[in-house]
Amino acid sequence: MAERVVLHIGSMKSGTSFIQNVLGNNRDALAHHGISFAGEKWRDQVAAVQDLTAHGGPKQPPLDPTGPWQRLVDDINATPGTAVVSMEFLAPRMTPKIEIIRDALRGRLDVVLTGRDLARNIAAMWLESVQNGSAVTWDGYLAAVRSEDKASPVARNFWNHQGLATIARRWSDVVGPEHFTVMTVPPKGASSSLLWERFAQVLELDPAAFELNVRANRSIGLATAITLRHLNEILSRDGTPAADHRFYDLLVKHLLTKRGLVAREGEPTLGLDERWVMKRGAAEVTALRAQGHRVVGDLDELLPQPVRGIHPDQVSVHQQLDAAMEGLARMTQISMEREDKHRQRLRRRNARRRAQGGNS
Repeated sequence: MAERVVLHIGSMKSGTSFIQNVLGNNRDALAHHGISFAGEKWRDQVAAVQDLTAHGGPKQPPLDPTGPWQRLVDDINATPGTAVVSMEFLAPRMTPKIEIIRDALRGRLDVVLTGRDLARNIAAMWLESVQNGSAVTWDGYLAAVRSEDKASPVARNFWNHQGLATIARRWSDVVGPEHFTVMTVPPKGASSSLLWERFAQVLELDPAAFELNVRANRSIGLATAITLRHLNEILSRDGTPAADHRFYDLLVKHLLTKRGLVAREGEPTLGLDERWVMKRGAAEVTALRAQGHRVVGDLDELLPQPVRGIHPDQVSVHQQLDAAMEGLARMTQISMEREDKHRQRLRRRNARRRAQGGNS
């Protein structure tokens, strides 16, 4: 059985993809130190957390004893040494779900919450929301986040994932303060390896023993974000949210954006420098400090600093047109490649039929 389980719960946009990629790409090196990155692949962790999110809570169907969550738990509990789970969808879980997690895992449970300053995260979360189908404008997003109105889906989603003090208190109350750590994301300009060095400290590892040349989770530029937001608005005109359209995640989020438009260079970046953000971020740090959690890094790194960039209104029509045309070219290329593969399959099928007919 696992002697220790390190549960990295997020938050979103706090270097989670980098940590997950380092863990996934260094499975053999981790195993040499008695550490396993749970599941055969990281998608097993995603499926398990999605299963846990949808089942087992009040007014939810029960968890399937053979479902993804239980399979991951069984794998962790049966594997000696230390198991690591890194899944940012865990951070917003409420107390009943946290208790399920705590009670299911037999090894010593240590929970790590990574956090980044509020200014960088507001900008990053809006850009991420656009890639996930949102048609909310930047100004609308800012207003919703500032309101903290739980009736607003935008505000509720943002603070569920970015209310660090609330998340920390809830998890610490269930697992115990001695089993909970806040890890801060280094400020812009810090060494690219520092985040891993901090996570390695939690794992009690020498960070230099691991390969850090992993795929980056790059962000889209502002012209691309505006274009995608407009696309989402058009797709939603039939009354169905863009993200609910079949294959949106595959075609728009992944093939168009993450494998295409993120590579665009020379785009303007989204800026944010508002007094209320600085004040609200400072209040979050004050609350975390008062709660007295173990900290790897420095809580002062969570104090917001102005994010250099511009407002979407300052992006020219020409810049937006360039992004739109590159998006159109990308989707045309994907369609041509798929059509070519389809026709190749048809030719092979027809050739087999002719061969079978000749042999009859």
